[in-house]
Amino acid sequence: MTKTLPVLLASLLAVSSATAPLQVLAQQSQPLDRIAAIVDEDVVLQSELDRAVQNIKAQYAGRENQLPPDDVLSRQVLERLVLVKLQVARAESSGIKVSDQELNQAINAIAQQNGSTLDALRQRLASDGLDFNDFRNSVRDEITVQRLRQSFAQSRITVSEGEVDGALKQQATVGTQYHLAHILIGLPEGATAEQITTGQKKADGVKALLDKGEIDFNAAAVRYSDSPNALEGGDLGWRSLDEIPNAFAQMMKEMKTGDVVGPLRGPSGFQLLKLVEVRDASAAAAGGHTITEYHARHILVRITDQQDNAAAKAKIDTLRARIAGGAEFDAVAKESSEDNNSKGQGGDLGWFPVDAFGPDFGKQVEGVADGGVSQPFRTDAGWHIVQRVATRQTDATTDNQRAQIRETIGRRKLEEEYNRFLQELRGEAYVDMRGYAPGAAATTPPQS
Repeated sequence: MTKTLPVLLASLLAVSSATAPLQVLAQQSQPLDRIAAIVDEDVVLQSELDRAVQNIKAQYAGRENQLPPDDVLSRQVLERLVLVKLQVARAESSGIKVSDQELNQAINAIAQQNGSTLDALRQRLASDGLDFNDFRNSVRDEITVQRLRQSFAQSRITVSEGEVDGALKQQATVGTQYHLAHILIGLPEGATAEQITTGQKKADGVKALLDKGEIDFNAAAVRYSDSPNALEGGDLGWRSLDEIPNAFAQMMKEMKTGDVVGPLRGPSGFQLLKLVEVRDASAAAAGGHTITEYHARHILVRITDQQDNAAAKAKIDTLRARIAGGAEFDAVAKESSEDNNSKGQGGDLGWFPVDAFGPDFGKQVEGVADGGVSQPFRTDAGWHIVQRVATRQTDATTDNQRAQIRETIGRRKLEEEYNRFLQELRGEAYVDMRGYAPGAAATTPPQS
């Protein structure tokens, strides 16, 4: 459901302005670096914030009028840095680590993707006034956040065969994709009537500015949106209908390029949605071919604050020994697995291609015979054992179509759920944004 790390690295430089700012203009170093924000037991330094802000400004060179005033921009960027700190802390407490070897491979991949060598990358960073160790830490944080997101998807996001069947039946515009952008006016969990009214007024105010042509959509997203992609102008990329919330999907057929709809109330708040482009993305494969699918069960033991790596490993070893001693795999899974999505089905994962749950999981499934049980192995989600039930050959044309729909539904669910997770993470944390406390006046559009 989520992209693997090599694919994600291809866009690392473009999207991680808050964590890997390569285009930062050289800054005069200061003898003392003050604290811009306290985030639980961590801090965001003013130098980090300055570099990230300068990077955003460099990306908007020639389009500076799309950026909000400096104080609002600094607050937006600082909020992003705070979220990165919180996600990294949560990942580390969940046992997600990035080894030095993995980090070195990632940095080499970044250099290659930019047509450069590692030495040339070091020189470029130095000429931009950025310390190479700071850059390494930024990349480590980016990978850590991506792994947290992948782990979140594995543990909380499921797409049933019924949902895939339903999406196939509803595809009235096969192959049509929509390039979208959005503005989110966020609401807290359990918002009060007053908060809902305030959010509605703010969303209506932003829509009024757009309708009058007083601001373009990208600039409004940067200035007013509460979405994590606000600084990218709210860009959502290309989506098919089954990736778009139903309330908006019904409107897509009637919209023309450039139209903006909303605000509509969703799980995270009020949203405005812009149709940027439409394209026919049908790519029917020439000639069918078959692929191998596996039917398997698994048992998961998570690594948590209450259960460290050693304890989790000891538990999975015990469960493996019980199965080796004659216990039924599905019975042990129902009793002891910590994957709530499959536990009730005896750990049953259904049919899937080998890479559906990542390369580490796929390698273990491939490595045992039908009916066999793997040795314990670790992934970002925790410690597993897997039982391969059966194998089959499937027509790849049909399978790819279903896999694509499953992927798109999964991405839509993940986006909604992960944004809620970030809101909860932010709400539970102690954050002191020194001198950058959010102010309604700075981010509320003028009322007509």
